[in-house]
Amino acid sequence: MEQLATWASPPKLYSPHHHNRFASNARLPGPNRLNRPMLGFRRHAPPVKANDGGGAGTTAEAVVERSPKLRRFQVSDGRPNPFGATPCDGGVNFAVYAGNAVSATVCLITPADLEQDKVTEQIPLDPLNNKTGDVWHVFLTGDVKDIIYGYKFDGKFSPEEGHYYDPSKIVMDPYAKAVIRRGEFGNLGPNGNCWPQMACMVPSFDDKFNWEGDLPLNYPQKDLIIYEMHVRGFTRHESSMTELPGTYLGLVEKLDHLKELGINCIELMPCHEFNELEYFGYNSVLGDYKVNYWGYSTVNFFSPMIRYSSAGTRNCGRDAINEVKFLVKEAHRRGIEVIMDVVFNHTAEGNENGPILSFRGADNSVYYMLAPKGEFYNCSGCGNTFNCNHPVVRQFIVDCLRYWVTEMHVDGFRFDLASIMTRGTSLWDSTNVYGSMIEGDLLTTGTPLASPPLIDMISNDPILHGVKLIAEAWDAGGLYQLGMFPQWGNWSEWNGKYRDTVRQFIKGTDGFSGAMAKCLCGSPNLYQEGGGRPWNSINFICAHDGFTLADLVTYNNKHNLANGEDNNDVENHNNSWNCGQEGEFASISVRKLRKRQMRNFFVCLMVSQGVPMIYMGDEYGHTKGGNNNTYCHDNYINYFRWDKKEESSSDFFRFCCLMTKFRQECESLGLNYFPTAERLQWHGLAPGVPDWSETSRFVAFTLVDSVKREIYIAFNASHLPVNVSLPERHGYRWEPLVDTSKPSPFDFLSSDVPQRDIAVKQYAHFLDANLYPMLSYSSIILLLAPVEDA
Repeated sequence: MEQLATWASPPKLYSPHHHNRFASNARLPGPNRLNRPMLGFRRHAPPVKANDGGGAGTTAEAVVERSPKLRRFQVSDGRPNPFGATPCDGGVNFAVYAGNAVSATVCLITPADLEQDKVTEQIPLDPLNNKTGDVWHVFLTGDVKDIIYGYKFDGKFSPEEGHYYDPSKIVMDPYAKAVIRRGEFGNLGPNGNCWPQMACMVPSFDDKFNWEGDLPLNYPQKDLIIYEMHVRGFTRHESSMTELPGTYLGLVEKLDHLKELGINCIELMPCHEFNELEYFGYNSVLGDYKVNYWGYSTVNFFSPMIRYSSAGTRNCGRDAINEVKFLVKEAHRRGIEVIMDVVFNHTAEGNENGPILSFRGADNSVYYMLAPKGEFYNCSGCGNTFNCNHPVVRQFIVDCLRYWVTEMHVDGFRFDLASIMTRGTSLWDSTNVYGSMIEGDLLTTGTPLASPPLIDMISNDPILHGVKLIAEAWDAGGLYQLGMFPQWGNWSEWNGKYRDTVRQFIKGTDGFSGAMAKCLCGSPNLYQEGGGRPWNSINFICAHDGFTLADLVTYNNKHNLANGEDNNDVENHNNSWNCGQEGEFASISVRKLRKRQMRNFFVCLMVSQGVPMIYMGDEYGHTKGGNNNTYCHDNYINYFRWDKKEESSSDFFRFCCLMTKFRQECESLGLNYFPTAERLQWHGLAPGVPDWSETSRFVAFTLVDSVKREIYIAFNASHLPVNVSLPERHGYRWEPLVDTSKPSPFDFLSSDVPQRDIAVKQYAHFLDANLYPMLSYSSIILLLAPVEDA
């Protein structure tokens, strides 16, 4: 019997909450970007355990016993590729990269033994017969049903050299297709252990799924309306009334809601395996426990998040994989593409005080970006930085993306903190990439590369060609590449400048009318010069981090006390306006103005060139109580409230549905190229006379549209009402469609609005004179109609 120390709730030297999304000033990584190793670092750092929410310093040890050998496998040399566990020829081939390991052992475990922290059988690998180059491999013939596995590696334990080999640790295969142990979200392991031993599923030929002819939808990116969402939060609230709340299958039950909203692409927040108990701790403010709710801390990139499935660990994770496939198939059946939010910038292993789970145990010096003395670069803000442009690591990332496209049928990826994927590797030089040294080519670790090998590989990969690729074009190390992200014509970017500009303009800040116009055109100032298109810009007002749309018009300041950090987490730079009173309890006039502002934001999002992205819950006005960093809350703060959505069904939700439908009907609101003067004309309070002065808070334009003839759109962000002179069109007149200053249902005059004709006639005397009165903080959409039809 041997003793294996396992991590329960490892101490971390970095902040547990997610990185800052509002970074704007580029800085190259310097010494302050390193996590310095602690003095007196010992080979076996003391493990810690969660007691009443966890805490550093307490220890827990898992006893791992070797059960009597099953002796049911025949062992042969195996092949060095493909990586991972691969069924073939009546057995399974295991292959894993561990370049600096001096020995490797395959640990085979039954699920029953895993629950008791026992190893069922160990197969040591012969470095002469079971190693090719830096790849360890073995072929096992026999019955692998209900067998899971891991590896032990031995070698140097020398943090100052970047090595963390520990033969007492069972580490996960980076290429494992499912990682299992705990089966239910939020449940602690044995004895309150937050990090019980995990193991990997062994695939078999019996792992089949009936796709029923499912094929990629292949929508042009310009036509997408994206919905960023959290799988668990979407149906976890009791008001969802789903059979399996908080799961992939629960999401399937509610896909028709997204179809009704006009969504044709969902962007799933991280669904790779992560440990929600990573910084588990009691939250005295709410009386519950903080967890890693968002999931931006990956344990394994091939495995889906098992605890988002209703099956949990059943069938060694195979059933969970099939639930993800079923979700993708059912989304496609409804005409909805599926994009994965992937976190290739760091892993859950943290800095030098983090656990040895997988990559660190296989080859820490290769998988992580290290300084010469072994310190971890921290460009992610989460303790380590994935060494993305190392040959081994970049091949791993491409293999992973290919797997999710070919095996899981996903339609694309959004890359969290994607700028890290453009940084030079530890000990980077051109020999590692091109095979020969380039004179004078000396780059320090983390230097941004003009042509990053990883981005090149992804962009030109024949399997990944055509999938959606979206970059969050900055990182927590100060690199900001919005509009400059290296690409080969097929990447889009989360446009943080669009978010900031639109927020400033709509709330009435001087000096943003010109910038607002650029946003409405698809941000040509960012993308046109480099040959980009409007769809390179993913336009959004709100996302998972930061205020929700309702909170954006309700709070001037963050209210993060529920996070248990005395409101000191993240910054207070929200570009929000509470419309006159702080908080939800406000006067009737303030509440009406807030609804008007929400409609203004949504109109702007839907009439801008580029790709609009809506955040889950904004379609009914979800509030997080002014909390702009809800990373740790598995509760009502983050849950989609279906009861609130029903209350909003005839109000803001209706407005959102009609606006998305309008966008999809208009040929001119999803252009493949930036609009020119032949298509678009700018106006001010008088036709053809736009006002770009510093004090202007009015922006208006007309768009020629092959379906709607012509559209007039105007935004009045002033606190004063204005009378607008409309451009004359001989034989036609302008007819009102949208006016955000009106109460529902008159905010959008769809054909089914009761007494619609009466509402239109109320404006007849203005429109006959080519005028339209706009209230303060309002936006309008008018359509051109023949005089005889108007």
